Amino acid sequence: MAKTFGMLFGIIFLAIGILGFVPGITTNDMLLGIFMVNKAHSIVHIASGAIFLIASMSGAGAARLWFQIFGLVYAVVAVMGFVVGDGMIFNLIANNQNDTWLHVALAVVMLAIGFGTPKQAA
Repeated sequence: MAKTFGMLFGIIFLAIGILGFVPGITTNDMLLGIFMVNKAHSIVHIASGAIFLIASMSGAGAARLWFQIFGLVYAVVAVMGFVVGDGMIFNLIANNQNDTWLHVALAVVMLAIGFGTPKQAA
């Protein structure tokens, strides 16, 4: 299950990262007019997607571990999003309220997959 979800997350993260560079989809640093993005934000999504795919191709255990690690990272990013509000997280990644709430949701889902999937059935 973690492996399948990892492949899905990898594809989605890659797609969102690439769309961050597409004019018309991203206008005035707003992806789909909802999420604040910049080059660094989009590159992080592309790199995350690639790691999700690599971890998932490496096996269920690697995918499960990546969900655990990245779920914790997203939880920290979400907290930082609440701290900075509309602005820059770590002076690097563009953020707005919609980004922050999406990061909260992603952290919850990733942690649920990472820690909720039994090791032998990962």
